[in-house]
Amino acid sequence: MKTQAAVMRQSPGLWETVEVDLDEPRQDEVLVKVVASGLCHSDAHLMVGDMLSGTYPICGGHEGAGVIEQVGPNTSGFQVGDHVVFSFIPGCGRCRWCAAGMQNLCDYGSRILEGDRITEHGSFRMQLDGKPVAQMGGISTFSQYTTASTLSTVKVPKEIPLDKACLVGCGVATGWGSAVVAGPVRPGDTVIVMGIGGVGINAVQGAAHAGASHVIAVDPVEFKRDKAKEFGATESYASMEEATEVARSYTNGQGADIAIVTVGVTTGEHVAQAHTAIRKAGTVVVTGGGPTVGIPIPVVELAMMQKRLQGALYGMLSPSADILKLLRLYQEGSLKLDELVTRTYTLDQVNEGFADMLAGRNLRGVIVFD
Repeated sequence: MKTQAAVMRQSPGLWETVEVDLDEPRQDEVLVKVVASGLCHSDAHLMVGDMLSGTYPICGGHEGAGVIEQVGPNTSGFQVGDHVVFSFIPGCGRCRWCAAGMQNLCDYGSRILEGDRITEHGSFRMQLDGKPVAQMGGISTFSQYTTASTLSTVKVPKEIPLDKACLVGCGVATGWGSAVVAGPVRPGDTVIVMGIGGVGINAVQGAAHAGASHVIAVDPVEFKRDKAKEFGATESYASMEEATEVARSYTNGQGADIAIVTVGVTTGEHVAQAHTAIRKAGTVVVTGGGPTVGIPIPVVELAMMQKRLQGALYGMLSPSADILKLLRLYQEGSLKLDELVTRTYTLDQVNEGFADMLAGRNLRGVIVFD
């Protein structure tokens, strides 16, 4: 079939809306009509070229939700009409990591930037002018329709609006899990969240939900600092220096229990500032990505003060289980999703959406398809 999709022909580059050919689903695949797609910074990394696809052109988008229109032959567990949220992290259920409850580290995840089928090297489902088109995360939610593996789809309750449910496919889960699981934040903790974008705002939500007594948001953009207070921040500051001083005032000079780094383009200096801000035996959770190599922290301080650096992919959550848990919290009023969406866009406005994100005008922009 033909479908409208936003593709990038090279990195650095911009998204171009074109008509691509899309294959029918094969075994263990589904064809999905995409309802909504969040605009996440990972796709912006492709735009500036500090993250590269294994194949170009690439159809972007990895945070989305839709309705199944066709199920591949001999494929169990899914039906036409099912509502699904995509997971850019697949879950095979069999590798060491999935078996240990760490689906976010599934071995198939190593292939999500290759652009072909995660289970079949060199096999593609999208084409443009007869040439293969990579699918971001194996799913490509910047397309009216997409064909994806069932390993990357999670069925969700039909009563949940898909333009809100799409957000738990990446940003919400990554931020929430960074606080609740990777920290982990405990009742009474003092927490700093550095970078209040689509991930950081949900780290704020998660830290507040976990019972932190102080959630200190840090961002140079006033709009984001103000929004952080609506999502559970007890205070907000423009710089880490201010936040660190305040955290120490709450902890007898010790520093924050946990500092979560969710800056869109994270550098070693960001991590070093977070490391300085935490107490003895405190934790820095590094969630943001970036091309920088090297972190300028004193090794003796890391060792002798027993500080911990913790990386966090997808908030250390398991999508197949935790997407449904997060949506249940939303249904029960404990997780804000509606309030995250600052503005919606059409597919043709995808570059405008990313410009707004990079300028700090959005918490989350969402592409809504007709």
